Amino acid sequence: MLLEIPPKTAGRRVFLMPETVMTWEDAVRWCMSEPSMKELARAAYFDDPVLAARRYHESAEFQAVRSMIPRKAGRALDLGAGNGILSYALAREGWSVTAVEPDPSALVGAAAIRTLAEKTGTHIDVIEAFGEAIPLTAAGYDLVVARQVLHHAHDLPAFCREVARLSREGATFLSLRDHVISGPKQLEPFLRTHPLHHLYGGENAFTLAAYRAALQGAGLTIDREMNSFQSVVNCDPMTASEIRERLAGVFGPLSGLVRLALSPLPFGAVAGVAALLDRRPGRLVSFLCHKQGKG
Repeated sequence: MLLEIPPKTAGRRVFLMPETVMTWEDAVRWCMSEPSMKELARAAYFDDPVLAARRYHESAEFQAVRSMIPRKAGRALDLGAGNGILSYALAREGWSVTAVEPDPSALVGAAAIRTLAEKTGTHIDVIEAFGEAIPLTAAGYDLVVARQVLHHAHDLPAFCREVARLSREGATFLSLRDHVISGPKQLEPFLRTHPLHHLYGGENAFTLAAYRAALQGAGLTIDREMNSFQSVVNCDPMTASEIRERLAGVFGPLSGLVRLALSPLPFGAVAGVAALLDRRPGRLVSFLCHKQGKG
């Protein structure tokens, strides 16, 4: 599971640097305990696991997810499931969920998902594995999801081939909130400003071209590409007013005039312009895809 820097903490490095590299679990535990990171921890659903899962199920992000997945619940595969918030939300909607997570952690990994399922009385099958080599036969899932996962892939094309292999023909694949760079020169600035990379060293990002090539090369058709502010799945918990303010701020001394010009425009138009102008290293993208073939 990965996180995006909330607006109020973006660009501010007010935390202490550790002397040694941490595990992902250690980094998250530190984030949860550090007062200056409290807002970030909550935005990333790193607080009480049951409360976090229930909050995610009610979030604007998941409401958007619900609108993009099949209405008829079936079998769902959650890749890189982290602490299980998306698995839980899908199970609450009636899906039969299998969560795949390589980290055994009781805080941010497979053990956390099992505990969440037990405490909430929710059935979630858990498999400890990496997305490039999942120990399942071609299982014909109706829905495959990967939230903040693709940019962590050691082999992105292989990861996407596993998605296709485990999906039935016509199945939906939804990847959420992956980091994007315009080119290799943007990777270092992104890693330098990410709030947790300096702790555990596990962040990464790909170009849009790399994501598209891996998805399409695996036999997945991209139905919708959602760049940065074009979808709430990338923006949540940022509000519409915060997005308007951020867009106006791009124009420096003219921000006041731009703010007035934007005020009567529908939010969809504002978000579209903001996405076109957004070239931040590590900005987010989400993809709605389907596996080619008959449903």
